[in-house]
Amino acid sequence: MNRYFFSDMSVMLGRSMRHIFRSMDTIITVCITPIAMMLLFVYVFGGAIQTGTDNYVNYLLPGILLIAIASGISYTAYRLFMDKQRGIIERFNSMPISRSALLWGHVLTSLLSNMISLVVIILVALIMGFRSTAGILPWLAVTGILVLFTLALTWVAAIAGLSGKSVEGASAFSYPLIFLPFISSAFVPTDSMPKVVRAFAENQPVTSIVETIRALLSSQPVGNDIWIALAWCVGIMLVAYVFAMRAYKRRAV
Repeated sequence: MNRYFFSDMSVMLGRSMRHIFRSMDTIITVCITPIAMMLLFVYVFGGAIQTGTDNYVNYLLPGILLIAIASGISYTAYRLFMDKQRGIIERFNSMPISRSALLWGHVLTSLLSNMISLVVIILVALIMGFRSTAGILPWLAVTGILVLFTLALTWVAAIAGLSGKSVEGASAFSYPLIFLPFISSAFVPTDSMPKVVRAFAENQPVTSIVETIRALLSSQPVGNDIWIALAWCVGIMLVAYVFAMRAYKRRAV
């Protein structure tokens, strides 16, 4: 690792964050759809959905947060693709800086911008009646899980951004990720689903992550869900990291 890696990475992070703050529509767009869905499900469908809880927004919020992250990481793929198309990657790699600093700058920008979006969504949820009995440690645990989930999907986005042949192809991969929470326990309990759908819903990453966050925010025992959630997040992140770095190194040659 280049001894100036962290200083190089901070410069690249600053570059990417300036793009975000100069075009705040990125964060606004990421927030609008999840907030609109939260309003729709709480105030239109909420009365017809039986979840066994008195406050549907409490039940719904974890899934909405994951949808926001899945939506937000598409911008990472887009920004990486544009850097690739404009020759920015080759230009930076010709300079005496750490080779992977640019890529890490994009990844950390995704993390920070997504965390800002999640804070906005949680504030809206509080206005809608969301309440949590969790203390500081459960909230820190929730934050840690959301950070891991964001990093995992961001590295997946990096693969798409570096490998995509068009802007649409680079960012369209996020659509299945956005809809994955719909086939999980994010909106309704899996007990109400047909057997085949239920089997898929109960054994995909989103359900264990949603159940863990929901239990932490309501001060309930998390059971094995937290370990399954962590295994999914860390596993996806490590595999995606390896493939993203390989794709990036091919561009750097």
